[in-house]
Amino acid sequence: MRPIPIHQYDENTMQLAKPAYDRRGRVLLSASQIVHPKYLEKLKEIGIRTLIVEDAESRGISLEEMIDIPTWLDVVQTVEEAFAAVAGKKPLPLRGLQQGVAKLLKEILSRPLILPIPSSTMAENLAPYAHAVNVAIMALQVGKSLGYHELMLRDLAIGCLLHDIGKAVTSESQEHPVAGFDIIRGVREVNLLSAHIAFQHHERLDGQGYPRAIRGNAFLEYAQICGICSLYDHLADELPPHEAMERVMGTSGTAFSTEIVQAFVRTVPAYPPGTKIRLMSGEDGIVTRITTHMQRPVVRRLATGEEISLAEELTVMITGSI
Repeated sequence: MRPIPIHQYDENTMQLAKPAYDRRGRVLLSASQIVHPKYLEKLKEIGIRTLIVEDAESRGISLEEMIDIPTWLDVVQTVEEAFAAVAGKKPLPLRGLQQGVAKLLKEILSRPLILPIPSSTMAENLAPYAHAVNVAIMALQVGKSLGYHELMLRDLAIGCLLHDIGKAVTSESQEHPVAGFDIIRGVREVNLLSAHIAFQHHERLDGQGYPRAIRGNAFLEYAQICGICSLYDHLADELPPHEAMERVMGTSGTAFSTEIVQAFVRTVPAYPPGTKIRLMSGEDGIVTRITTHMQRPVVRRLATGEEISLAEELTVMITGSI
């Protein structure tokens, strides 16, 4: 299986490998179905831009690295409830958020790699909440790489799930970090550091961010982790993952510290399983899995079916995705 832009779907050669969901997070089309053109147009109408499909080229690729969909959906819906509560001037559903964090932590701590589900697989109205969950998933892996203990990871995850909560009360982009900070710091059960994640996630190391244009050590590490994960998730929504990764790597020492950028690169693959790629030799291939090196995956040559581990074959290089 592999993710594809919805416009590349071919009903003659592909079928759904993962369900498609409607605006309320309910199954619209189940896995193993062939998508009729009429339903394809319906998916486009509700803002779905990515499908996870099975075809001849991706057969045998399990995407076992991807987070469990029911778990992911549960947390997405919890974040949606949090936004609705804040918009309605009601208390944050803290118990649900804490349970969501516990589910994510269980996945992150028990597996070497967890891939988020692209937010573009969801209806447009759910994408902001899916984004928050994906940021939390990546941030937890970065924190794990940096040696954070479980309590630190919980505080990091709560802040990431709620980093855009200010958007529930303001439509002004420049104002939502302050609004989010005020909302979260008003919950005494939540660590103030989690509130600062919402406050600072649009800041930059060089002082070119907002809302306060802070610089250097004033830009907290937790907020840097959230900021870099949010940046990547937004970029990967529009660009191939390896191009999004290149943009992120270019922020080292300017937007984010070198240590945070390096930790991100260690934990997020530029070529996730299911990505079709071109090798320097001119051969086309597809990434089947990631084993020992995040940026040197196992690749199947499409012409021959031969699999090679780029972590072992150091002279074989990927030139880009196709």
